[in-house]
Amino acid sequence: MAVPSWLERLRAAGKTVLVQDGKRKIHYLFEDGKEMAEEYDIKTGQLMSRKWREKNTLGGTGKWQVEVGEPTSPLLGALESELITESSSNVCQGLQPIFMRKDTLSSFQWRIRNLPYPKEVYSVSVEEEQRCCVIRTTNKKYYKKFTIPDLDRYHLPLDAAALSFTHANNTLIITYQKPKEILAAEEQLQKELKKIKAANSGDGDCKTQ
Repeated sequence: MAVPSWLERLRAAGKTVLVQDGKRKIHYLFEDGKEMAEEYDIKTGQLMSRKWREKNTLGGTGKWQVEVGEPTSPLLGALESELITESSSNVCQGLQPIFMRKDTLSSFQWRIRNLPYPKEVYSVSVEEEQRCCVIRTTNKKYYKKFTIPDLDRYHLPLDAAALSFTHANNTLIITYQKPKEILAAEEQLQKELKKIKAANSGDGDCKTQ
C-alpha cells in the first residue's frame, strides 16, 4: 500500500522537535539529504507551515521553499516573490495576486489575494491526467495551475467532488476535502510526534530522534 510508504519515510527520517511560542516545530532530515520543516499549533494540532530544502547543483544548501503557510519572518521574506502567480497585470489596481496555501484540519486550502472579480467569474477544476487543479476566469484576467503534493506523496487520485471555492474580500478561497486515507495517516503521525520528547523554549537544544 502506498500510504504506509510515506509514513515509513517520515518515521525513518531524523527528527528534531522544539516546542516554542505555542507551536510544535519538527525538522525532518531524509536519507536523500532533503529537509522538511513543519509547525503545528499545539492546542489544535493544525499544520501552520511546511517548507522544504535540498542541496543545490553545487552541493550547497538551497533556499527554503514554502509549501504551506506564508513567509512572516525576515529570513523568509525573500520567498515572497515565489508566491506571486503568473497572472496578467491589470489585477486589483496593479497589485499582483498572492497565492498561498493555508490548511485546516479537514481540508487543504489555498488563498489567492488581490483578486477583485465576483465569484461567478471564476472556475476551479481538476485535471486528472496532469494531476493538478486549474483556476480560470471568464474575463481572461487570471489563470493558474497548482498541484496537491500530499496526494502525490500518498499516490491518491484527485477527486473533483472534493473541490470547492468561495470569494470574499478580494480573496479567492479554494478548499479540497482531505481523503480519509490522509486524515487517518495524519492522525497516526501526530500521535507518534507527540511521543517524541521535545525541548521547551528555554532549552538550548532540541530533541532529536
